[in-house]
Amino acid sequence: MGICLAVTGLIIVGVVVGVVVAGKKTSSSTRSTGSSGSTGASPNSPVQQTDPNDPSKFTKDPDLHQAFYGMAYTPVGSQLPDCGNSLAAVIQDVQIMSQLTKRIRLYGADCNQSALVLEAIKQTKVDMTVFLGNYPIATDNGAAYQRQRDVIQDAIKTYGTDHIGGVTVGNEFMLNYLNANSATDPNSAVGDQGAAILISNIQDTRDMLTSLGVTLQVGNSDAGSYFNNKVLAKVDYGLANVHPWFANVSADDSASWTANFFQEVDIAQAANISNNPKMYIAETGWPTKSSDAGNANNGPSLASEANLQTFLDNFVCQANANGTGYFFFEFCDEDWKDKQFGGVEGWWGLFSQDRKLKNVKIPNCVAP
Repeated sequence: MGICLAVTGLIIVGVVVGVVVAGKKTSSSTRSTGSSGSTGASPNSPVQQTDPNDPSKFTKDPDLHQAFYGMAYTPVGSQLPDCGNSLAAVIQDVQIMSQLTKRIRLYGADCNQSALVLEAIKQTKVDMTVFLGNYPIATDNGAAYQRQRDVIQDAIKTYGTDHIGGVTVGNEFMLNYLNANSATDPNSAVGDQGAAILISNIQDTRDMLTSLGVTLQVGNSDAGSYFNNKVLAKVDYGLANVHPWFANVSADDSASWTANFFQEVDIAQAANISNNPKMYIAETGWPTKSSDAGNANNGPSLASEANLQTFLDNFVCQANANGTGYFFFEFCDEDWKDKQFGGVEGWWGLFSQDRKLKNVKIPNCVAP
C-alpha cells in the first residue's frame, strides 16, 4: 500500500456492531502485482537534511506533532513483483513520521521492507518502534509466509530487537479466507479451518524467534469483527481494522462510533479469551476524495479533507487520553491503488503521495 500501504484485493471491511457491511476496501498487504510508480525520495518533502551525509540531522516541521499513537505504513514500492522501494525514500518517510508518532506497523515483509525500515531508524537515530508484518496466503501452501518469515529472521539477526515492538502474522487472513469459502462467521467450522492455517504460522514464528534467542510479542491483525477465538488464544496482541467510513457512519459521529465499536466488539471479545490479548486498532481514518462520483460519499458524509479534519479533531486526542492503542490509516496517498481500484482507495493519507501535508491541522496533543 507512492504509496504507503500495499494491498492484495478488494475486501469488505465495514462493520456495524459486530457485523460487516458491504463497504469495499483493499486489504493492506504487500502482495499486489500492480506497478508502484516512482519510489525515490521527494524534493518536496516537508523536511530537509541539514547534513547531506547524516540522516539524523534534519529540519523539523512546526506543523507536525507526535500526536498519533501509531501510523500504518508500507514503504513505497514494496509490492511484488516490482520491489522498487529504496532506502533513501524510507529514510525520508521515517524522518517525517518520527514527528508524528513513535510507532509504525508494517503489513508484510516482501521487498526487504523490514530491513529498510530498521536501517532508516538506525540512520536517523529517531525514537521509533516498528511492528513487523508477515502476510500469509491461505492457498499457496505456505510459500508467502515462509518467504517473509525468512527475511524477518534475517532482519532480526542484523538489527536486533531494540526497535521492534512485535511480529504480526496475518492481515485480514480470516476475512479473506471466509470470503473465499462463502462463509461469514470466523468461529464457524469453516472459520476454524482457516484459523488452523494461521495458528500454524503463528507457532512457527514463535519457534523462529526462540531459535534466535530473542523474545518478541507475536500478534495477528484482522477486520474488526473477524477475529477467530482460537487465533486470539495463541497471540499476545490483536490489531483490529475499525473504519467508520465503511460502516456508513457520518464524519461527526465517526470518532465515537470507532471508540464504541472497538470497546464493545474487539476489547470485549479479547476479555473472554483466557490469555486476554492486548487489542489495538490496526486501521482507522477517513478518505479525502474519490476518483468517481459514485463513491464520493458513504451515505451521510463526503470523502473530503474537511471531514478528515473532523475525524482527527474528535478521535486522536481522545483516544490518547483513553489509553487506546491505534495505528492511524494512513501516512500518505497511494497512486497505484487509485489506478487499480478507483473510488476512495488511493486517498486515505495525511499526506499526498509526494509527501505534502494535506489541508489539515495535526492535533496538538502528545500520544503516550
